[in-house]
Amino acid sequence: MLAASAALAQPKSHATPHQPVAPLHAQACAGCHGQNGAGQGGTPILAGYDPAAFVRVWGEFRNNQRPTATIMNRIARGYSDDEVAALAAYFASVKR
Repeated sequence: MLAASAALAQPKSHATPHQPVAPLHAQACAGCHGQNGAGQGGTPILAGYDPAAFVRVWGEFRNNQRPTATIMNRIARGYSDDEVAALAAYFASVKR
């Protein structure tokens, strides 16, 4: 009975084999880049983005090397390197 209670208390993952679990901070990206990085409007698609390129571009935003950016140059400064790496891994794992 205790084993059954413990099993019921375990959090359930809402991920499917086709949709990995997003890190919590990826939810902030959805406002501009769409759910799961699918893209919307004129913003780039993040789903399937190469993780090394993601980290490089993020650094360019953070270091003001993309002066035509409207808001990402400010947003990028608020994330740690570990958070950026987690975002890069997540978006790389999402299928387009």
